[in-house]
Amino acid sequence: MISYALMNEEEKEALIKEFLPFIKYTAYRLAWRLPVHLTAEDLISVGTMGLLDAVRRYDQERARLKTFVEFRIKGAMLDEIRANDMVPKSMKKKIDSLRKTHARLEKELCRLPSEEEIAKALDITVEEYHQTLQDANNCIVLRFEDFKGNNDDGDLDIADCLSDKEAKNPLELLEDTKLREALAGAIDRLQEKEKKILSLYYWDELTMKEIANVLDLTEGRVSQLHKQALLRLKAQFG
Repeated sequence: MISYALMNEEEKEALIKEFLPFIKYTAYRLAWRLPVHLTAEDLISVGTMGLLDAVRRYDQERARLKTFVEFRIKGAMLDEIRANDMVPKSMKKKIDSLRKTHARLEKELCRLPSEEEIAKALDITVEEYHQTLQDANNCIVLRFEDFKGNNDDGDLDIADCLSDKEAKNPLELLEDTKLREALAGAIDRLQEKEKKILSLYYWDELTMKEIANVLDLTEGRVSQLHKQALLRLKAQFG
């Protein structure tokens, strides 16, 4: 891998061209989380800058180039979305209230609460509950690290935690396995439509519009059920 500093303009252009499909694909996958003042094109620009930054930082002793670059591209886009988060505190309080109410009802009922039960506990209509989920479009983000304990290491770069292929830690492998099993169990307890939407979105990588066509639902309803499923998962993991 030639150093970025030593690349000529043609080599830099070829590098961008190689990763541009991934940059565009990732930008459009994340576009549904964008605040109104950002566009997918903005994310493509940010992703391109993330690519160039990744090449400058790349160390072939730590990770494969493709893995490292793709991680940095997506990370740059997510950082841009979070930095432009315009969601007011009042909305974040509503989301937190939804999560806590869901967790309390699940504990009391020993099952997943229905939309009607959650709305009743919050003293709002089901329509208002749906609207709150819709307004939370940029608030609920599912990340694997959400289900782990708080990280006290501040600006720790996950790339610094990539382990050597020859020196795997058995305890870490066991903890990850347990975590994945717990998450799989939590997903299995979701309602059938919610499970199907998560599978189509995260496994088959369909867009919300494509999922709506598959399930014969409106795109807005798919978005509601998707956010409700994430809310249920976060409630179970606290």
